[in-house]
Amino acid sequence: MRKQRAIDIVNKSLPQRYRSERLFKLYGIAAIVASIAFLSLLFISIFANGYSAFWQTYIQLEVHFDPEIIEQDSLATADYQGLVKQTLRSMFPSVKNRRDKRQLYGLVSGGAAFQLREAALNDPKIIGETQSIWVPADDDVDMLVKGHIKRDVPEGERRLKDQQLNWIDMLTSQGKLEKRINKIFFSVGDSREPELAGIWGAVMGSFFTLIVTLLLSFPIGVAAAVYLEEFAAKNRWTDLIEININNLAAVPSIVFGLLGLAVFLNFFNLPRSAPIVGGLVLTLMTLPTIIIASRSALQSVPPSIREAALGVGASKMQMVAHHVLPLALPGMLTGTIIGMARALGETAPLLMIGMVAFIVDIPGSLTDPSTALPVQVYLWADSPERAFVERTSAAIIVLLAFLITMNAAAILLRKKFERRW
Repeated sequence: MRKQRAIDIVNKSLPQRYRSERLFKLYGIAAIVASIAFLSLLFISIFANGYSAFWQTYIQLEVHFDPEIIEQDSLATADYQGLVKQTLRSMFPSVKNRRDKRQLYGLVSGGAAFQLREAALNDPKIIGETQSIWVPADDDVDMLVKGHIKRDVPEGERRLKDQQLNWIDMLTSQGKLEKRINKIFFSVGDSREPELAGIWGAVMGSFFTLIVTLLLSFPIGVAAAVYLEEFAAKNRWTDLIEININNLAAVPSIVFGLLGLAVFLNFFNLPRSAPIVGGLVLTLMTLPTIIIASRSALQSVPPSIREAALGVGASKMQMVAHHVLPLALPGMLTGTIIGMARALGETAPLLMIGMVAFIVDIPGSLTDPSTALPVQVYLWADSPERAFVERTSAAIIVLLAFLITMNAAAILLRKKFERRW
């Protein structure tokens, strides 16, 4: 009787339990769909704003390298800006007054003079000749061609005047204005002019910083994990170390930046805004992640491997070095790559050690002043020019590409070398 009554109670509650299960499943699906939707919206917004930065508007100039302006013994210091202005005046001879000339000169980038200088230095024989050279357009012209500046608004509400629009239309109809792949963006460092700004300096800064981080964090992290997992006695001291390692993995990154500022810069007097300091700070930040991942990889190796090695006469060191460590290495590499990917995207600790400086030159060593890719994004995001908006998004696209590549490499390594017991 009691058994039948219990069965009736259970059967009566089944519809409610099934409804709750379906509702919980719907909540989970809704959460996943919302997450994908927001992530897609973020990516679409970034790509919509940034893809156009991979192209740049160029203007073709028929430059006569006038020997009166450029002398053989002063190629590096000649008035190339005057040469650009002279070329523009020859292209539009009807421009006479000073205000119109100033607007005309504003069509091309200030970097055009440097491009002419480089051409003359590379080949002095062109002096006295007329050369067809494509130079970057000003960022406002670039934004107009890409559709970011509207033509159909009153003249006072846009940065380009009506006369400049007419000149741009004339150049376009003559085939002297076109969009090309923006090689500058991938080959130079930062600049105050958006059309001349590139990410190569930041990429090299991030590269040197990650090299320092990898060379320090991987061997130290693996050694610490091996000692704690295979050799250290299990007592209150090792328990305290393990707790602190887990706590350090959750410490905000800016705290490591403060530590680097106090120790590496103020105490050891290492160079400010240098990749070696950034690498040291990011090493401290990634060590807990690498140690935890390495210990998990060591724990995944079956005890039978250790017992078999010891049973055939191997010492404990030989057992670890020749049997356990090779089997755990894929998991260690996966954890290291994930830690390095996190380090690549960090900004706060690098800001604290001065890697937020405006650096034009490409760093060539670990001690040269430099910035990093996420810091470059931070600097450009704070710039008022419209052209820096697309370059900010383009730099984010490049950074995301590096991060996705590193995480994909970690997944491939795990799938290729992982052994299931």
